[in-house]
Amino acid sequence: MEIKPIKTEKDYNQALERLDMIFDAKNGTPEGDELEVLGILIDQYENEHFPIDLPDPIEAIKFRMEQMGYNQNDLANIVGLKSRASEILNRKRKLSLEMIRKLHEFLHIPTDVLIQTYK
Repeated sequence: MEIKPIKTEKDYNQALERLDMIFDAKNGTPEGDELEVLGILIDQYENEHFPIDLPDPIEAIKFRMEQMGYNQNDLANIVGLKSRASEILNRKRKLSLEMIRKLHEFLHIPTDVLIQTYK
């Protein structure tokens, strides 16, 4: 087992190939340990070289509402007023800290998504 940092695309591709070869390794074995370390290194390389942008806060709210079967009235119960829910969904009102907390609590949207600026 020779594990080295993933610094180049070639290193990355080799690590993916090795990961594929040992994917079914059992925990507690040398290959299982190698699998765990390779997974961490690959994840770190991907996060650094292939970052994923966070979703737009309002689109995230709409998506989660759809997933949960919620409508604007349900959102109004979270943020306070039906008019406020409409203003948020139409991007006419910015999210306050209290709204962000409640949306996170009730819709389980990560706060780092909700605190982003949006238009």
